[in-house]
Amino acid sequence: MLRDPRTCVSAEVWDREVRLIMRDHDRDRDMAERIFGQAVAYLVVAGENPDIPMGPTPIVDEGVHSFTLDTPNYFQFCDENNDGRYIHHIPHLTGEGQDGPLVLNGTIRAIRRAGFAVDAELWNAPSVDCNQCYAGCHDSPGRK
Repeated sequence: MLRDPRTCVSAEVWDREVRLIMRDHDRDRDMAERIFGQAVAYLVVAGENPDIPMGPTPIVDEGVHSFTLDTPNYFQFCDENNDGRYIHHIPHLTGEGQDGPLVLNGTIRAIRRAGFAVDAELWNAPSVDCNQCYAGCHDSPGRK
């Protein structure tokens, strides 16, 4: 049975984050829900696998950015889904040594292994020029 990213946040938070993506990225509701669902799956899996370098595609990162900027809801998500450990978001700069395609492939494999569906269209980028979070979305050196 597939894990449902909607079960990782309340219905109110889901709706709010989807509406923020719609507003900030000019997405229709269906696409915004797909983006947020993949962002949630990615963040859950990143929190569960701190030893695997991970990073989202640019379109999935729209949902990650939106969520991390809504700090009260994001902090609550980290508390409930990551044992209280905060998943930092630190953008990667070109030349910092991250291998985008390998990180992307590892991220996709980890999400599938964790039981989430992977939206192929949102993860099928020709390359990834980022690894968005502290140590590949691993645990931060400190908590909130």
